Amino acid sequence: MKILLVSDLHYRLRQFDWIATAADDVDVVVIAGDMLDIRSAVPLEAQALAVSAQLRDLALLKPLLTSSGNHDLDGRNAAGEKAAGWLAVLSGGGVHVDGDALLVDDTLFSVCPWWDGPIGRAELEQKISADAALPKKRWVWVHHAPPSGSPLSWDGRREYGDEALAEWIPRFHPDLVLTGHIHQAPFAEGGGWAQRLGTTWLFNAGQEHGAVPTHIVIDLERGEAVWISATERRRVLLDNDVWPN
Repeated sequence: MKILLVSDLHYRLRQFDWIATAADDVDVVVIAGDMLDIRSAVPLEAQALAVSAQLRDLALLKPLLTSSGNHDLDGRNAAGEKAAGWLAVLSGGGVHVDGDALLVDDTLFSVCPWWDGPIGRAELEQKISADAALPKKRWVWVHHAPPSGSPLSWDGRREYGDEALAEWIPRFHPDLVLTGHIHQAPFAEGGGWAQRLGTTWLFNAGQEHGAVPTHIVIDLERGEAVWISATERRRVLLDNDVWPN
């Protein structure tokens, strides 16, 4: 199985177009959050309509998993915490979103929402606990933010990791955690795009402008992951016990 990981597209529609082309060469497409951009002059509602259409089209090509990021939050849920309501509407239409679990062959994908408060955190923990009991050979989490304490959370000046994720990984032992959020991590001194934490591999593709997003292709059969940017290409073997730079 080949997995394409991108994140932090931030309403760059050309990058969604590129994903549609790249999907031909992979088995599963993962967008790990921040499909919208709260800094854009385009209203979030309009962004959500355009991106939703792109996601529906992508889901016709290959299994598509999309988690919410902090830029995707467009309202509040019943608990009063911020949530990506526009993304939830896509569930069941071929796009696998926050809270979904998808089994592809013998690999289970768990899509984790961005949590905004204690209720969201507790609900996500319950979801992970429930998914832990499902039959699977491999377990992959899609989660926008990397864990705290990871080089994948380092932007060159400070660390922006998710404290809850740092607690859950050693507790539940997923095989892969596919993230984004920290655009600079793969490029910053002290940062990174891949990390092995115990038996878990963590990945963050980072972000670049342009028609082609930075991306990672994870080939589970070959046991390797390749990170590709506009100027660099790096590779790591998944059975390597050394954290790559």
